[in-house]
Amino acid sequence: MGWSRGFFRALWRMLSKEVKEQVGTDQFGNKYYYIPQYRSWRGQTIREKRIIEAAKKNEIEYEVGDIPAEWEAWIRRKRNTPPSMEEILKNEKYREEMKMKSKDFHEKEKLLSKETSEELLPPPVQTQIKGHASAPYFGKEEPSATPTSTGKTFQPGSWVPRDGKSQNQ
Repeated sequence: MGWSRGFFRALWRMLSKEVKEQVGTDQFGNKYYYIPQYRSWRGQTIREKRIIEAAKKNEIEYEVGDIPAEWEAWIRRKRNTPPSMEEILKNEKYREEMKMKSKDFHEKEKLLSKETSEELLPPPVQTQIKGHASAPYFGKEEPSATPTSTGKTFQPGSWVPRDGKSQNQ
């Protein structure tokens, strides 16, 4: 199966005038190719392609960070020129420096927060929350737990709607 797929792919490239030009590799062994715009045998214009040939053949084996950010930007057409190895190494060094600075800052911040919480801040005040602002009785006395009834005091005909209109209007 593997040899036939490779054979047919090579045959297709020969017939379609697709010329694959290697533009670089990364530190993980991935190869990056550029295929310029060309016209197919049917007269269609095929736009340029940017392809990665993975060092790990199974896509399941890939994890985040296996493709450098600079190459990914080139593949996704965020940049026009492919990155150089020097640029990738320089950016990797910069990322490591930022990680170290961030770690140091976080540790210093942790120490400062411990000191200030122990010395300067008073203990938090306990507040009791009663009800919610959307409750109909917020700010008033809470309704009693015992049910109330107007069953004994109700007089038929004692309630009349205003102005003869219904309540819904």
